[in-house]
Amino acid sequence: MPTNVVGLCEVFTDPLWRISVHLTPVEVDLLRSEPLRRLHFIAHGGASTISTLQSYSRLEHSLGVLALVSHFRRDDQVLRVAALVHDIGHLPLSHTFEGVADLNHHAIGTDLLQADPVRAVLARHGISTDAVVTTLDKRSASPLSSHSSLLNLDHLDSYVRSGRFSGRLNADPAVLLDRLEIKDAAVSTDRETAGTLVDLVCAEARLHTSWDNVGPVSVVRRLVCRLLDGGAADPYRLARMTDPQLWSAFDSLEATRAEGTMLRYELHRLKVVSGGVPDDPSAWDYALRKIYSSAPLIDGERLEVSAPELAAELDHLRLLPTRFRVWWA
Repeated sequence: MPTNVVGLCEVFTDPLWRISVHLTPVEVDLLRSEPLRRLHFIAHGGASTISTLQSYSRLEHSLGVLALVSHFRRDDQVLRVAALVHDIGHLPLSHTFEGVADLNHHAIGTDLLQADPVRAVLARHGISTDAVVTTLDKRSASPLSSHSSLLNLDHLDSYVRSGRFSGRLNADPAVLLDRLEIKDAAVSTDRETAGTLVDLVCAEARLHTSWDNVGPVSVVRRLVCRLLDGGAADPYRLARMTDPQLWSAFDSLEATRAEGTMLRYELHRLKVVSGGVPDDPSAWDYALRKIYSSAPLIDGERLEVSAPELAAELDHLRLLPTRFRVWWA
């Protein structure tokens, strides 16, 4: 059923999980704030949105995580708020140029939570900003962020949503949901469903190491560095742009205009190989920052104990290439 994402309807129904969320007043106010509205114009898939059909936004993902939290922890208002705001620090094109000029979306997100308008919204509804920040801390016992090696609700939505858009998801998400629970702040399920989730995790890792992701991401990072070197934008202003504003910035500077146009309209010319070849002066190096491989629990036990063959599949992701040479043919 059609639904808006600015809180005009009392109930938001997530189209992936088919969970109906009764929005609280603080959630409605947050959905109408600039940091949340901005996420509607940030592609969850980053630069690979121009090489694939993964066109959904960071806001869609954030609402999906809110839906999952409302399903498992309906009355935990702090956790619900944390789910909704967990990505407000993301740069344009999401993770694409994370680390350039030391930009970090977690740090930016924390700063935004402690500043207006988000701080004022939370205070108006009696929500502690510190409690939200703590819930999102990687060291917390939260099903949103704890256990870096275990599957949390944030990554669960990412893997399943990506699997649906790329045609890799054979199971009905609503059926998967009925087989999931939260144990020790991590996602736990049965052996069969764990296999489905591990398949999605592995497929996502292979997507990140493929031409579809490496090629466009490496070019955007080059262009962003030129914007910064040319003084067209300072790092923080660049970090708060939307995707359309970033493309406009590329078009506005002579040093980035031509390659930015090639990236959008002649992407097929981009070549990617793993390792150190070719020895071409026009080629450049690109290295992946990390490969995500979080694992679900099976009946509360780690995969290493309950399904070592699935643990081995995730362990094999370490063999994927992470260093590449890229060039325009």
